Amino acid sequence: MPKVLEFKLPDLGEGLTEAEIIRWLVEVGDVVAIDQPVVEVETAKAMVEVPCPYGGVVTARFGEEGTELPVGSPLLTVAVGSAEGDLPDDLSGKGTDGAESSGNVLVGYGTGAPAARRRRVRPEAISAAAAPVAGPAPPPVTAPAPGPVPAPVPDEASGPVAVVSPLVRRLARQHDLDLRQLTGSGHDGLILRADVESAIRVAANGTAVAPSVPVPVSPPASRPAPASAPVAAERIPLRGVRGAVADKLARSRREIPDATCWVDADATELMAARAAMNGAGGPTAGPKVSVLALLARICTAALARFPELNSMVDLEAREIVRLPAVHLGFAAQTERGLVVPVVRDAQSRNAESIGAEIGRLTEAARTGTLTPTELTGGTFTLNNYGVFGVDGSTPIINHPEAAMLGVGRIVPKPWVHRGELAVRQVVQLSLTFDHRVCDGGTAGGFLRYVADCVEQPALMLRTL
Repeated sequence: MPKVLEFKLPDLGEGLTEAEIIRWLVEVGDVVAIDQPVVEVETAKAMVEVPCPYGGVVTARFGEEGTELPVGSPLLTVAVGSAEGDLPDDLSGKGTDGAESSGNVLVGYGTGAPAARRRRVRPEAISAAAAPVAGPAPPPVTAPAPGPVPAPVPDEASGPVAVVSPLVRRLARQHDLDLRQLTGSGHDGLILRADVESAIRVAANGTAVAPSVPVPVSPPASRPAPASAPVAAERIPLRGVRGAVADKLARSRREIPDATCWVDADATELMAARAAMNGAGGPTAGPKVSVLALLARICTAALARFPELNSMVDLEAREIVRLPAVHLGFAAQTERGLVVPVVRDAQSRNAESIGAEIGRLTEAARTGTLTPTELTGGTFTLNNYGVFGVDGSTPIINHPEAAMLGVGRIVPKPWVHRGELAVRQVVQLSLTFDHRVCDGGTAGGFLRYVADCVEQPALMLRTL
């Protein structure tokens, strides 16, 4: 006899206590394999797929898309050990030793098993499952109803929608838009927020079209025009990524006595060095080295000279903890908000290696597939706000780190070079630091070394 096992939302780690259902990957009646992803959820850290540790037939799902669930609440139920012939051996939930689950419920890091193709089983196989799991559980939102089995939906209509942003999904739900009817303008047909807003405008204009034969109607002269109703203020919940960022920034501002120093630097030689690196080797050369990768390498060299800034403060012990490795975070703006992916052990990487890892993490941030590990554990942050066309900033430190280097745009400016006025590529660098870990002399020394490397990249040859 088969039995029904309940799979609950697992502990997501990093202190996360809830997640929002973004997209179900299985339907009731589907046959799932052990460790097959069954639902896509968004936490305050990342968007991840949750694998089910059981193999069998999905009998119920709990929670609609867009619903927030706390850790430990039911996600779905699976009938395992169905009658002979109902399930193939590799999907029955039992291995060669008779085990019914893998125990792998850790999200964000993936499992080794590939996702199995979705299969359906006979309705009578589902009804033959054992009694429900003991204990209260909320009613399933998609439990199979008795009666005739509906005709199968074509793959084109039931496939995944090309959307990665939960903000886009929420906006479409609020305006009753079917995302499957939209054509995305993003990469590989990705539906962007602009596509949804455009569809909303078209729908609004369509409902407000004037009749073909206009009939002018004037209000009576003695009756004043009705006053327009006041527009209610929009309320946006601080949750998910936006909520996590808000909490972290508020804590940083409360706990860290920060200060900022800045300097203008002539980046002409750095840009020339980058052009030489990317021009060497011809078509067979490796990937291009970005300006951000060069600045990241300069940061690791500077932190080797000024380790005070690669530290954090233990408030309970009243100690400054200097960290042996540089896990370099870099700010990345995405449709889901600001995220800070982390390049692990950046002190042991060269500019090319750092650049490759930045590229990989940036693509993962764009698609919303960063794992919690890739978003936590940073020890120093590099913030390139120059991409927004601004010169300077006084950013808030990424708690519990001790410092952040900000980089403005690199633009041609008049500059005194070798005693003469010339047009040079100039950038403003700013360092925001925790005044508890060091004084202004250390912070100024760090920033000056960074500026010197930007102006004379050959200085780094001593540490390469």
